[in-house]
Amino acid sequence: MSAPMSTDRFIHALRAEGLTVVEVGNWRTHNRNHKGPWGPVHGVMIHHTVTHGAAYTVELCRDGDRALPGPLCHGVITKDGRVHLVGYGRANHAGAGDSDVLAAVVAERRLPPVHHADTDGNRFFYGFECENLGDGRDPWPPAQLDAMARAAAAVCRVHGWTARSVIGHLEWQPGKIDPRGFTMDWLRERIADRLK
Repeated sequence: MSAPMSTDRFIHALRAEGLTVVEVGNWRTHNRNHKGPWGPVHGVMIHHTVTHGAAYTVELCRDGDRALPGPLCHGVITKDGRVHLVGYGRANHAGAGDSDVLAAVVAERRLPPVHHADTDGNRFFYGFECENLGDGRDPWPPAQLDAMARAAAAVCRVHGWTARSVIGHLEWQPGKIDPRGFTMDWLRERIADRLK
């Protein structure tokens, strides 16, 4: 169980992992904390955006829309491998998910199949949205995949977590398919290699 790191610690951790970080507006105070608590944090959740174009993707993830107000994550990882920080605190990214999955993340053990949507994930997870159409054909450039592994590793390193603390949205919430185009086991292997 960990308290969320400070914004300064967060941005320092990302840069220390070799990432190019772009600060977007008032990201340090842009959050949904008025809707409920953020923390304790237990892991990192990876998403794809179903969007095309870095500028549009960052704007959408920062502002959200009428149905789902932003921020929709903490960082947006665009195809060029840059991490755009759009919010910090509670963000509308995880939604309701499986309490058994959360227990597995906390224990850092293999994830069970996702069956329920009985737990507020926005409270417990850092979220990275990754620019991709999510159709299984849109490519994942090497720079972007590398940045995804580095960003997740940066958060894990600060909290002393293993790669088992990193999950995909599809492993959390029934009916979700993201991220699509690689397996989370493959990404966790890359993260584990970085953490060695």
